[in-house]
Amino acid sequence: MKSANASIIAGIVLMMLGVLLMLDRVGVLESGAIVAPLVFAAAGALFLSVFVRRREHWWAAIPGSVFLGLAAVITSAELTGSGASAGFLFLFMGAGFAAVYARVPANWWAIIPAGVMLTLAVIVALPPAFQGTPVAAVLFLGLAATFGVLALVPVRPDDGTGTGTSGGGHLKWPLIPAGVLAVLGVIMAIRSSELLIPLDFAVPAVMIAAGIALVVYAFLARTGKHSKVHGPGQPPSGLTGPRGKPG
Repeated sequence: MKSANASIIAGIVLMMLGVLLMLDRVGVLESGAIVAPLVFAAAGALFLSVFVRRREHWWAAIPGSVFLGLAAVITSAELTGSGASAGFLFLFMGAGFAAVYARVPANWWAIIPAGVMLTLAVIVALPPAFQGTPVAAVLFLGLAATFGVLALVPVRPDDGTGTGTSGGGHLKWPLIPAGVLAVLGVIMAIRSSELLIPLDFAVPAVMIAAGIALVVYAFLARTGKHSKVHGPGQPPSGLTGPRGKPG
């Protein structure tokens, strides 16, 4: 950012703060409830402008989303007085990590904190009547969905330029935690609806799900290795002559 632009932004922020403090002194409004959200929102907007300007500055989406989330939490708490306002912080942080992956697909790891933050946002927004086992069900199912999305989206390896645009593929290992967490989430959901499953059945169910996930993972890994060795449209080894021609 050029020094002239930085001076303009700093000047505008100082003028806004001065006006708010002046209005507070004359009793027109309470600046304490407004200054903090404005400062956080300004800081968030500054980081997001850095994120938008340069592709390699993908990291700026994380602090930008945190500051905007704090501004939303304070504003919502002042207007509604609800304890669920904290969910805005997780919601904005989840969006920030999702933006990191959207900007640079090589940063596939950002999908995990994005899913965790969005799951926590849902948990915070749950009414008091749904506390307890339903929270565990939402947590497990949200994490299972996170790893499921990680297994479905294309992951592009970094080509050395920081943009992650050289080819792409799918990760297979997230299917294992996705399957186990999904089973746990379903069990918690059933228990929360008062259709209790004895622990003697719950533990074997998790073990069976984990075994299925391991078998599926091994099958997909073997298939991917076979395709990588021979390549599409190439005959297997042993069917070619000494000069690479079919024997």
